[in-house]
Amino acid sequence: MLSVTLAIGLSLAIAGCVPAKATPTSSTTRSATPTPSPSIYTPPPTSIAPLRGTTVPAGSLDHASIAAKIDNLPAARPQIGLESTDIVYQELVEGGLTRYLAVWQSTIPDLLGPVRSIRPMDPDIASPYGGIICYSGGQQRFVDLMRATPVYNAIHGQSDTASTFFRTPTKSAPHNVLVKAKELLAQHTSIAAPAQQFQYSADPSLSTAMTAGTPTAVVNYAFSGVTSGSWTWDASRVVFLRSQGAGPDLDSAGAQLSATNVVVIRVSVTTDLGVPKTNLIGSGEASISSGGRTVQATWSKASATDPIHLVDSAGAAVRLAVGNTWIELIPLAGSVSVVAPG
Repeated sequence: MLSVTLAIGLSLAIAGCVPAKATPTSSTTRSATPTPSPSIYTPPPTSIAPLRGTTVPAGSLDHASIAAKIDNLPAARPQIGLESTDIVYQELVEGGLTRYLAVWQSTIPDLLGPVRSIRPMDPDIASPYGGIICYSGGQQRFVDLMRATPVYNAIHGQSDTASTFFRTPTKSAPHNVLVKAKELLAQHTSIAAPAQQFQYSADPSLSTAMTAGTPTAVVNYAFSGVTSGSWTWDASRVVFLRSQGAGPDLDSAGAQLSATNVVVIRVSVTTDLGVPKTNLIGSGEASISSGGRTVQATWSKASATDPIHLVDSAGAAVRLAVGNTWIELIPLAGSVSVVAPG
């Protein structure tokens, strides 16, 4: 009996000497979550609209400008497309009347017009832009001058304008020749964009008129005894509003035409066989109105292809405010007056 008890105790003792089996530890290997690198925003490239000074997407204005000789007789009003111009020149023609040479590039309208015949000063105005000029013909001597410029001549009645020039039934001849501007531009994609014509200040408060000019409520002008008008400052819209004669000058939608910059250039005018010519090769007095203020300046133009240069009393280039510009080519025999507020 004793031997059995000893055997059982020995067996228990031996069993107690066996190490317990270890419980495996669960270990999970966690991979580190990568920290995302900060995203770097690259703004799309931009460029400057050559005829407005505005910032636009790069490449969006890599196309020609379109200039046009626009009728300004009452029968032609309201004209089509003037509200979207970059730059407009108003010039004296026969009988003390005026016409426009208007330039589009930042925005090309579907239609523009009515277009009329060319005049002897138009080559000097249009040449610095290159591009295309639209008109309805004219005296052969003036057409020849225009054809001699670096500008593509799109003339009503020619085979190359048969699909883009037409007479609208809504106006009477000769005040009814319109141009399909976008279609015309699409036919001349190889023509380069225009060079910048003026200096601009991206901040309107830093334009030359704003920094050095005098407060202006109205700019009155007269080309002759039969053609006069005014530009009235509208602070709420930050533009000058245009009037002709005794009433507002309206666009085809019934809105009053306006300009960010009004540039007045005093010019001599000579007459050749009854046709007035504004003389633009030379220099003279000028005034620039922007932001409700007006500054006196000097203009100069050295050649037909040279742009008009505007400098202040210190000889520094005048900086226009970003936006559209109307240029009044006022004869020395005409008049200009600037009216202060109040």
